[in-house]
Amino acid sequence: MLNALGGPVSESAFLRSVSDGDFVLVDVTGEDDARMADLVEQYDDFPLGTTDASVIAVAERLSVTDSATLDRRHFAAVRLG
Repeated sequence: MLNALGGPVSESAFLRSVSDGDFVLVDVTGEDDARMADLVEQYDDFPLGTTDASVIAVAERLSVTDSATLDRRHFAAVRLG
């Protein structure tokens, strides 16, 4: 999505930020997988989708309440558990 909306320069800058340690990548756990399934079922009329559900599940697990996103439509509609 970053490439589609911001182009390869923006995507490359983000990836360099990750490699520089500005962002920390986390693993998705089995608990997250179960929560993702719950979210996809809960928002079946939306649809939420696996990628968005994974971001929400990990955010909930890590008690993250703020996020930077280009996808306001999905994230504004979901209530964190």
